[in-house]
Amino acid sequence: MLSLRDLCLALLVVLAWGLNFVMIKWGVEVVPPLLLTAMRYLCAALPMVFFVKRPQVRLGTLLTYGLAIGFAQFGLLFSAIKLGLPAGLASLIIQTQGFFTFGLAMLFLGEKLGRWQVIGATVAIIGIGVIAVERFEVTSLVPLLMVIAAAFFWGVGNIASKRAGQIDMLSFVVWGSLVPIVPLLALSILIEGPSAITAALQNFSLSIAGIVLFNGYAATLVGFGLWSYLLKRYPAALIAPFSLLVPVFGIGFAVLLAGEVITELEIIGSALVFAGLVINVFGPRLMRRRVSV
Repeated sequence: MLSLRDLCLALLVVLAWGLNFVMIKWGVEVVPPLLLTAMRYLCAALPMVFFVKRPQVRLGTLLTYGLAIGFAQFGLLFSAIKLGLPAGLASLIIQTQGFFTFGLAMLFLGEKLGRWQVIGATVAIIGIGVIAVERFEVTSLVPLLMVIAAAFFWGVGNIASKRAGQIDMLSFVVWGSLVPIVPLLALSILIEGPSAITAALQNFSLSIAGIVLFNGYAATLVGFGLWSYLLKRYPAALIAPFSLLVPVFGIGFAVLLAGEVITELEIIGSALVFAGLVINVFGPRLMRRRVSV
């Protein structure tokens, strides 16, 4: 049973992660998405990298994690929101990373996929299909596909984390944050262009600085640090379900703070995706209870 303090900490983390999707939406309205992603990881890495020892992992594992999470996942996520995908919807679709993680774990770690994972993934895929039908126009479908790709790369990053073994995960995240900075800046110059970067830097304000700091510290370092603390203190089965609240807060903040409007079909599709995530998390536990009874 969680203490009241730790319950508040868990809620604080998922609230910050949900709010971060609105922060991203506001940020990419002023700063090009790839440049903003680079700023996020520059903030997450510095100055912490000077105070945290390098994790004892293979360089390839660290590079895979940094490129998959920082360069691919968040580069795609920020770009998709810039292209018009609602921040609230993005906060839900990105959670399909759990299904990609299971699939990749089967391929590379020899883990077995349970019946409940298959059922949950099927329901979630149907939900994504409903959302895709609503966004069938190419201009609307592309950012949706980008977030699905981002979820896949999150899964790749999760596999890299698993292969890292029992290490200080905070140092793994801090040092991993160094990896995507240069590739993101290079791609930003190539795709977004020097003029867009110059304009963004000239228009850099305290509000943008706050968004970058929130992304780098609150969402990445503080959020991860508190989450790791909770996972070490309590069983994962008790803490992991709190992550289901991230899209709830994400959609709620997007509607309340960003004025986003979700269509009826998107609500139906989102409900199916959320149901798939719930089945994935709670299905095996319900089955174990039935067997024990």
